[in-house]
Amino acid sequence: MAHVVAPLDQPSNYKDSQARIDRLKQVDILSKSTTLYIGNLSFYTTEEQIYELFTKCASPEDGGGIKRIIMGLDRNTRTPCGFCFVEYYTHAEALACMRYISGSKLDERVIRCDLDLGYKEGRQFGRGKSGGQVRDEHRQDYDPGRGGWGAQAQRMEIERRREAEERYADVQEGPGAVATGGGDWKEAENNVVEVKLKRPRSLDDEGDNMRMGHRTRLDEDFDGERM
Repeated sequence: MAHVVAPLDQPSNYKDSQARIDRLKQVDILSKSTTLYIGNLSFYTTEEQIYELFTKCASPEDGGGIKRIIMGLDRNTRTPCGFCFVEYYTHAEALACMRYISGSKLDERVIRCDLDLGYKEGRQFGRGKSGGQVRDEHRQDYDPGRGGWGAQAQRMEIERRREAEERYADVQEGPGAVATGGGDWKEAENNVVEVKLKRPRSLDDEGDNMRMGHRTRLDEDFDGERM
C-alpha cells in the first residue's frame, strides 16, 4: 500500500521563485527544515489561535516546541493576508504537523501545511500587485474570510461605480441639464391653486339664483303694468 497512498509528510513541488537554488539543493534543505508554511488562513485568524493549534504537535520534553510564528501581512496595509510561517526547534515536529494538522479546520477553513526552505526577512509580505497574496489577486469568487471579492474584481467594481458617478455628474452639470418638462410641476401647482380658489356650487347658490331670477321677472311685470 505504500506505493498507493502518498505520505502525508512529503513536501509539495512548490519552488520559491525568489530562492535562487537548484532542485537538489532545495530537496536537501527541506529534508532538514523546521519551518512550515501555513496557507488558506482567514484574515481574522490570530497568532494566538495558530499557537494553540500548532503546539499540539510540539515536543517540549524532547527539546522541541514552537520557536516563533511569523504572520503574513499585506504589503500596503500591514494587516494579516491569509498565511503565516511556523518555525519549530526540530524537523520531527514539522513533519508531525504535516501529518496531523494539514487539512484540518481552523476558523472554519481547511488549512494546509508545507515544509519551507526557511524564513527570511521580507517574506512575511504578500507578493500580489495589491499588497496581498497572488491567489487573492485573481480570485473571482466571494470569500468573506479573505476580504470578500478578489483584488481585480474589486478594482473593476470601483471603476464601474466611478464611471457611473461621472455619467450622472455630466447629466446634472452639462448643457441642457434641466430635463424637458421640468416646468410641468409649476403648471400643475397653479392648476391646483386655481381649483382651490374656485368654491364649488352649493344648494344655497342655486336657491339664491332662483330667487334673484323670480324677483327680476316680478320687477319686469310691475314695470309693464305701470307703463
